[in-house]
Amino acid sequence: MVLKRIAPSQVEQGMYIHAFQGNWFAHPFWRAHFVVEDAARCSELRASGLDAIVIDTDKGRDLPDEKTAASSPAPARPLRRPLVATPAAGPSSPPPAASPAAPPRPTARTASGPVPLTREFGSARRLAGKANKIISKVFLEARLGKAPRVADVAPVVEDIFASIQRNPYAFSGLMRCKAESEATYHHMLSVSALMVSLARQMRLPPGEMRLAGLAGLLLDVGLARVEADLPEVAQAVLSPAQGEERELLGRHCLIGREMLASAGDVPEEVLQAVMRHHERLDGEGYPQALDTRDLDVFSRMAAICDSYDLIVSGAVSGRALDPSEAMETLMSLSGSLDTEILARFREALGVYPVGSFVQLRSARVALVVDQCPGDPELPTVTAFYSLETNKHVRAKTIALAECYGEDAIVGVADLDALDLPSPEDLREALLSGRSRTDQIPYQKTNVVESAATMMSTSGTPERR
Repeated sequence: MVLKRIAPSQVEQGMYIHAFQGNWFAHPFWRAHFVVEDAARCSELRASGLDAIVIDTDKGRDLPDEKTAASSPAPARPLRRPLVATPAAGPSSPPPAASPAAPPRPTARTASGPVPLTREFGSARRLAGKANKIISKVFLEARLGKAPRVADVAPVVEDIFASIQRNPYAFSGLMRCKAESEATYHHMLSVSALMVSLARQMRLPPGEMRLAGLAGLLLDVGLARVEADLPEVAQAVLSPAQGEERELLGRHCLIGREMLASAGDVPEEVLQAVMRHHERLDGEGYPQALDTRDLDVFSRMAAICDSYDLIVSGAVSGRALDPSEAMETLMSLSGSLDTEILARFREALGVYPVGSFVQLRSARVALVVDQCPGDPELPTVTAFYSLETNKHVRAKTIALAECYGEDAIVGVADLDALDLPSPEDLREALLSGRSRTDQIPYQKTNVVESAATMMSTSGTPERR
């Protein structure tokens, strides 16, 4: 593989396009790795607003010497660092689940992102509101038989990608607050963000991170055309579906792929993930009962992200779980999910994901509000309630990786035993940076939540 970076104006027919460099919307192509076969495609690339294009001269035409020497905004030269393409998967040769090399571990003081979580939380809330309108429109049109097009949902994926680049935890934290949309739409948005976060942790190139986000967003678009709904799909997460139920649930995967394929512009990686996100490595999934030999990387990622969100949201049990409890439940499925990618997923979200309620050694209840990239077991928390006095205290943020053992997490907090506002309202307040939680309006509820919980119309499990 010999890679060169050239200006868009230098593209010629016969060149093999390895990668794009620049804004995602500056070109009409969703993926690289193709030969420029005709004049029309060559003209589109030359007219794009890309910063540069990477070509592979082993697989296609090179630049003539005189053009290589000519001055240009992005001169042709070998790349200092090789760019690695994701290998194609096939039944005869299973793909690597993920690169075993995790990102370098920064020091404890390294910030989780360039923008503080409290600031990005507000931005994430605004873009989620905009995204919900787009998703609801796409989903309703799908019910009427119109296939979603990439151009319809690309802005949502780009907004999620940009938010996670600014702060990798704000958007996922928002998804654990009270839903303001129908459960299926909220799930689609949440899984898209989880896919981008996981791809980021796996060190995938930006283009593939966006493809992962697109796959997550469209995984369940087939539900628009079948009789099954999200809670029914969720029941098969912890126990395999059998017989007629398996056939019914599998239809949303088949129809989803068929709808998207008919649009003509959805990448094959996304179509495979839509079709296979309920398949399992042990062959107990659906709709095709595939096993480890047949599952590509994106499908394996999708199975993990989709399962986690169904568990944590309460779609599986009818009761929303604390994110740390949901993570533990997900880890118990390692026999059917890819263990390497599971490890990267846990690194991406943390042992105690943002939004988890924990009990501290100082007899206080705290919310996990950020992660320490250098140590996923020592997150940043905001303590807000004293178990000794059974009273709210002024919120205090503690970076456990930097407090030199003055405080520590001793376990997951049992909020049911405390007279507190709902977990969703508490998360909303504390992730927004509020310092007082005793002023959140709420109605007192039973300390033990009934097993007969229900999903509200907004998609949030509610107390009875």
